[in-house]
Amino acid sequence: MIAALGLGFAAPWVLWGLLGLPVLWLVLRALPPAPRRLRFAGLALLDGLPDAPPQAIRTPWWLVLLRALALALALIGFAGPVLGPVAAPEGGGTGPLLLVVDDSWAAARDWPTRRARAEDLARAAALSGRPVALFTPADPGPASVFAPGVDLAGLAPRPWLPRRPEDGWAAHLPQGSFDSLWLSDGVDWPGRARLRAVLDARGALRIEEPATPLIALGPARIEDGQIRLRLTRLGPAGAVTVQALGKGPDGAETVLSRAAAGPDAAEVVFDLPAELRNRITRFALVPAQGAQGVVLADDALRRRKVALVEGAGTREGLELLAPDLYLRAALSEGADLVEGTLQDMLQSAPDVIVLSDVANPPEAAALAQWVEKGGVLIRFAGPRMAAALAAAETGGPGRWRDAPEDPLLPVRLRGAGRSVGGTMSWGAPRALAPFPEGSPFAGLSVPAEVSVRRQLLAEPGPELAARTIAALEDGTPLVTRAARGAGQVVLFHVSANAEWSSIPLSGLFVAMLERLTASARVAGADGAAGAARLRGQTWVPGPVLDGFGALRPAEGMAGVPGARLAGAAPGPGLPPGLYRAGAQQVALNVVGADAPQPARWPDRLAPRTGPETAGRALGPLALVAALALLLADALAALALSGRLRGRGAALLLLVLAVPLSAPPLRADGMDIARATAAAREVVLAYVVTDDPQVDAASEAGLRGLSQTLSRRTAVEPGPPMAVDLENDDLALFTLIYWPVTPDQPAPSGAAYAQLNRFLGRGGMILFDTRDGDVSGFGLTSPAGARLRDLAAPLDIPPLAPVPGDHVLTRSFYLISGFPGRHEGAPVWVEAPADPAAPVEGGFYNANDGVTPVVIGGNDWAAAWAVDDQGRPMFPLGGIDGGWEQREMAYRFGVNLVMHVLTGNYKADQVHVPALLERLGQ
Repeated sequence: MIAALGLGFAAPWVLWGLLGLPVLWLVLRALPPAPRRLRFAGLALLDGLPDAPPQAIRTPWWLVLLRALALALALIGFAGPVLGPVAAPEGGGTGPLLLVVDDSWAAARDWPTRRARAEDLARAAALSGRPVALFTPADPGPASVFAPGVDLAGLAPRPWLPRRPEDGWAAHLPQGSFDSLWLSDGVDWPGRARLRAVLDARGALRIEEPATPLIALGPARIEDGQIRLRLTRLGPAGAVTVQALGKGPDGAETVLSRAAAGPDAAEVVFDLPAELRNRITRFALVPAQGAQGVVLADDALRRRKVALVEGAGTREGLELLAPDLYLRAALSEGADLVEGTLQDMLQSAPDVIVLSDVANPPEAAALAQWVEKGGVLIRFAGPRMAAALAAAETGGPGRWRDAPEDPLLPVRLRGAGRSVGGTMSWGAPRALAPFPEGSPFAGLSVPAEVSVRRQLLAEPGPELAARTIAALEDGTPLVTRAARGAGQVVLFHVSANAEWSSIPLSGLFVAMLERLTASARVAGADGAAGAARLRGQTWVPGPVLDGFGALRPAEGMAGVPGARLAGAAPGPGLPPGLYRAGAQQVALNVVGADAPQPARWPDRLAPRTGPETAGRALGPLALVAALALLLADALAALALSGRLRGRGAALLLLVLAVPLSAPPLRADGMDIARATAAAREVVLAYVVTDDPQVDAASEAGLRGLSQTLSRRTAVEPGPPMAVDLENDDLALFTLIYWPVTPDQPAPSGAAYAQLNRFLGRGGMILFDTRDGDVSGFGLTSPAGARLRDLAAPLDIPPLAPVPGDHVLTRSFYLISGFPGRHEGAPVWVEAPADPAAPVEGGFYNANDGVTPVVIGGNDWAAAWAVDDQGRPMFPLGGIDGGWEQREMAYRFGVNLVMHVLTGNYKADQVHVPALLERLGQ
């Protein structure tokens, strides 16, 4: 390596050939032997004849220099020069090299750069003759063995941090001494220090960290009626935008709300009504960074279970005055209500218990214990509570104020209440004061007509002001609250009906109760209450997150015992995602209660921030320059010999001009490179519509379907291609996806002739109007009308909706529907005149039962579409972001391709027993 020039060589030993250049110079410049002088009398006869052109006795110096320079450039090119080469780890250059690539969720934010860096390092080590091994800490397997190269094909971020015993790292690493280069993700995790110590003891260690800042979202929680998500930044990150996604009115996933947080904010706050909050399925950073930027929503953000307990039964004929009437009307929209005795309610594990005018709860000890574990107790005053307080103040030894504080009341109460606005009272009814900052009711407007006529008074004390969350305009506490363990007790100092105030008659009453019930903490997978809720049940995994934050079906995963799920961190065998047990749903998110912390390294191992440049290979340029000099040498030699004249010069110029001016080879108007790629492997093609967005969705959709085919079947398609109906040879393709747009131009007559040949020889076209409604071939939509015009010149047989026993329903998967981004619209295929005896000579027999066209409008490309990192690009309807619908769309695509490739193979009777067994018949 020439350090001063930033130049390195993959095969530096080739440069020893430069020492032979002086020998070449001497050989080319050597003089011939001195001639002998002899006299021959016959030469006199030649006197007077013109002499032939003189021949040089030596090669001109400039031609020798040209040849030496050409040889030198050839040697340099074969030596593999690299500008800005990758440096070798400090302390080594020839021994084994271990690449440690952090592959946790924290690595997803710069994964393309990280993977390219690992490939450059592995390539540089292989060229220098160093054996290389790969170790990924988040992968539960051991490191690969040292070899001349390393396979990085399956390298992808995992949705968890490494979870191994700290003393077990050495068992997973290769034996012996080696140098290490660690591509760190910049996040601390248990065992990182131990792994660093093991690597440091084996040889030279160098560390690189990404320059991209990390942003992580913590679990969602509800405080004072607002959804709050903790925001963690590792690195200089600016403002952050988070979007809440959920089901829209049409059932498809959509953005319900967005919230922004400034550069210094520690939380992202969403203030949403209960109706919107119940529809949220997940929160996601914009733009996406990885799984740490996705928070799944579970029962903790949805409807609460509220128990209503009244002090005594309602007298007949007074139902309209009963407190539970107002409470039921106010809570029914945002909560699930249960009613009964207090003992029964405690056994049903509600999130909130509302006591209306209950003076002395019969299960006080059990109720207090329930509150301590995280329950929210909301109490309302009334005549019975006022009477009990008055009796306690006047009866019994000692003053009631000296008794211990009631754990089921937030403040001490006076036995004498306050009555205003009545005949025997003083003053007018009191209005409410604006809600203070820090109150769960902050931000709610107080209607001017709301007033209080009677209330229970709180005993003054130093803690009263802190526990008051609503007050009258004169400062008298109206609603008080106190924490009791993990729960809280709230008291309305008025009754739950309109007897003491007009609050229950207003919309303010609904909003206040909604915010209080929303603050109830639903037990998740963390904490003692969460563990108690999870134990004793088997939780079935639903959609799970991958390292990039995309939801994937939990294929092949068994149920998880609740004891294992309680308080667990994501890891191998327990990926983050949604887990269900009956109607209950709990989310295991990537980032838990503990915020991510930056990785810490010793000063002597300070990491280099950002990857080094991969280097630019100069070998091809040197070889091209050497070839150009050799060509110049040939021209110079011809010129010196006198042969570069007249017809010889013209012929040489013609020979040189033909390859430079010749157009690229094409097959039937198709670029030979594209034709070769299409012929070498199965390629899914799509018709260009002149709409960039539709074309981009088509390409992304076929790319996603191709990846699914590669993972699940023996078919390994190449990258999808945009097909030119006018110039491309359609015989090279098997399946063509044709998205129909209202303004799409019609092909020419020659293109239609080629399309008809394609259909007649076994090809298939999937027409997609993308409108979700192709009843009658979509005549009710502009795209459907355009489809009718585009398909008119094609030789399409009679069509019918896909029958239930069609081969398309079982060519690979057993399916009964064909959803895409939309579902429910009919899908049309060729209909033989008689299914038992197809028409002779028709498409059905000629193409081995393959229907030449499939027509639908479910927008399949949008359902299949994935971005460069393999994440879905478009939202779908259905539960949990539509992953089940997307999975069925992929299965339809797999069946479609397998139907084209295998024909009616799965219709043979030999498959009937296996199909019946799979169907459970």
